[in-house]
Amino acid sequence: MLIHLVAVGTRMPAWVAEGYHEYAGRLPRECSLRLVEIPPCKRRKTLNTERIKELEGEQILAALPPQGTVIALDEHGMAWDTKSLATRIQDWMQGGHDVALLVGGADGLSDECLQRADLRWSLSAHTLPHALVRVIIAEQLYRAWTILAGHPYHRA
Repeated sequence: MLIHLVAVGTRMPAWVAEGYHEYAGRLPRECSLRLVEIPPCKRRKTLNTERIKELEGEQILAALPPQGTVIALDEHGMAWDTKSLATRIQDWMQGGHDVALLVGGADGLSDECLQRADLRWSLSAHTLPHALVRVIIAEQLYRAWTILAGHPYHRA
């Protein structure tokens, strides 16, 4: 199974790339993480927030794998603890399809992306910087996978 992290934003600070690659690189081949960066829409006076979200959303939807589960990272989504994330990963792996995690731009995800999503996941009640979200997702996926593998990384 391949997990596609489809995220708006390019040219991240070095610490983001290092943190993301540290944890993504620890995941095994059967549960690997692939980052798909979507360039943010250039802001112009002629584009309002909704139109920017629509344009970024079109690029996000075009980057999705042909089949699989789509999960929108959304502040109104469900909070999953690490053990429930591990259970979800196990289900995804058994399902045999890829998974796509969607991270919107500064204005969030378009309505089309939210409608396409099979699930909505909230990482926190706080608003997090989108760069940090990449690192958190990679670490949490690795942590959940270690539970499934019986690895001592996660201590409940």
